[in-house]
Amino acid sequence: MHVVITGANRGVGRALAQEYEARGARVSGTSRDGSTGHRLDVADPASHRVLATRLDGQAVDLLVCNAGVFLDKGQDLDGGYPPQMWAESFAVNVTGVFMGVQALLRNLKMADSAKIAIISSQMGSDTRAPGGSYIYRASKAAALNLGRNLATDLKASGIAVGIYHPGWVRTDMGGSPAEITVDEAATGLAARFDDLSLATTGEFLTWDGRTHPF
Repeated sequence: MHVVITGANRGVGRALAQEYEARGARVSGTSRDGSTGHRLDVADPASHRVLATRLDGQAVDLLVCNAGVFLDKGQDLDGGYPPQMWAESFAVNVTGVFMGVQALLRNLKMADSAKIAIISSQMGSDTRAPGGSYIYRASKAAALNLGRNLATDLKASGIAVGIYHPGWVRTDMGGSPAEITVDEAATGLAARFDDLSLATTGEFLTWDGRTHPF
């Protein structure tokens, strides 16, 4: 089994890489600095092309689109949320996901029962609108929508797509008050990825298996 995980150098991405390595899978982890073995800036089209060239001819059974940023934490509505912050966030959290799928689509089609897992967030759900974090919430809502539409278009190619809320995780992004550890999140998410199939493609689930409203 060949698993590609973006943003595998820290947090949930690193824990997922360790989870799959422990299972005996071949893991191609990416990071902006290349410390995981594959350098990838998900916001840079040229970087995606380089990765696609490096993996040319290699089937990918599971692509985990995990890399993401939360740049607008603590921003003030009165004067905060600058346009460049919107652009940078969407470049990583939305466009970066799409380019990752597009770059490795040929590899996914080479595999039997290939899967794509998109890490979104419950903060992108229409059912949760407590205010604040406008950029992050909007970008994760867009990632959710992207995943749902990819699920429709890729079903005919035999590729299942799932969208997931990883939980409130104790990482640099989630902070120390968060509810679960990275290992708990990774174990739960990997179980969800195992269950993903063409029969459930387009699902939006929490890390512990609950269906989340869109």
